[in-house]
Amino acid sequence: QVQLIESGPGLVKPSQTLSLTCTVSGGSIIANFYYWNWIRQSPGKGLEWMGAIPYSGSAYYNPSLKSRTSISRDTSKNQFTLQLNSVTPEDTAVYYCARRMEDYGMDYWGKGTLVTVSS
Repeated sequence: QVQLIESGPGLVKPSQTLSLTCTVSGGSIIANFYYWNWIRQSPGKGLEWMGAIPYSGSAYYNPSLKSRTSISRDTSKNQFTLQLNSVTPEDTAVYYCARRMEDYGMDYWGKGTLVTVSS
């Protein structure tokens, strides 16, 4: 059974960098055809896909967030990380990591972690 667990600070100040880690168990992040995603949901809004890092290692991003987002991975720890720069209160959201198999939808999700941007 694949499990994903998000971790990181629950409170970030405006203009700072939000950094979250997703730890994966039960499956390798370098296994062929899997994509490892970050998705968020702001209060009262729908899900927003932020970006992904595929098994090949070349991350790609939602164009609306690309200038502020970076996704990387640590294969030795089976983890992947989200960094979102220059945060504002509008970045307050529950952040999820999730797995997707090529040509299919998301099949495993973490439980999500709330990040609040506030001074």
